[in-house]
Amino acid sequence: MNTITKPIAVLLDVDKPLQCQQLAEQLRLSLVSEEQRENYSYLLVFTAHGLAIVQTGAKAAGPVFVDFSSGTTDHRRKQGGGELIVKAVAGSKSQLPVVLDTTAGLGRDSFVLASRGYSVTLCERSAVIAAVLADGLQRGLDSSDSELRAIVQRMQLKRMDALAYMRTEAQLSPPDVVVIDPMFPHSKKSALVKKDMQAFQQLVGADEDSDQLLMQALLIAKHRVVVKRPKKAEFLAARKPNFSVAGKAIRFDIYSLKAFAK
Repeated sequence: MNTITKPIAVLLDVDKPLQCQQLAEQLRLSLVSEEQRENYSYLLVFTAHGLAIVQTGAKAAGPVFVDFSSGTTDHRRKQGGGELIVKAVAGSKSQLPVVLDTTAGLGRDSFVLASRGYSVTLCERSAVIAAVLADGLQRGLDSSDSELRAIVQRMQLKRMDALAYMRTEAQLSPPDVVVIDPMFPHSKKSALVKKDMQAFQQLVGADEDSDQLLMQALLIAKHRVVVKRPKKAEFLAARKPNFSVAGKAIRFDIYSLKAFAK
């Protein structure tokens, strides 16, 4: 009898049994032992680095987790204001925009914006990804680094579908800028498919409502909508932006609605 491989479960940590059980119940996932791990493609595991998505199997990639205090994310915080996302969102000295990130993922771009003083609401509809992001945000709030704590305090996570959020809560207090980062189209260049993207593609699937996100964002954003795309990709919803800012591999398409105050 062949073993059926399932998408994801929570791995029982004998040192944190209650925490594991609560997480499994919250996400409506199975709680499994070490002996059962190979029955699943991915596991949610409490590691020394925080809650992580861990791929199983012989050629498994390393764990995917959120850590705002080290690595690439921390480097982006400290390298200055040259980030493309900051240039795309813009604003002015007298008006630092309130931002809605409709596709939060692991929160990397939102963290860069928050590190520049922007207030950011992050929407993440995948309950699994949101749990990993929430864990990283909480560790940031618990950090001994006062600057890091201040940055994370400017990031508010909404564990819900961004389209639904824009049609409800966001109507009461519309953001100045809406950022959309759809799942990039599949690339034949395997080097471009990072381990976290592999997990996203399998656990979250394609962003089939990207065009709808753009249309709804254009209705509620006060000043602009920013869309992240591979550099040579077609415009989202075949809608040409007012202008773009581009790097080596990606670009940000900017749909201008109203100028910022000077």
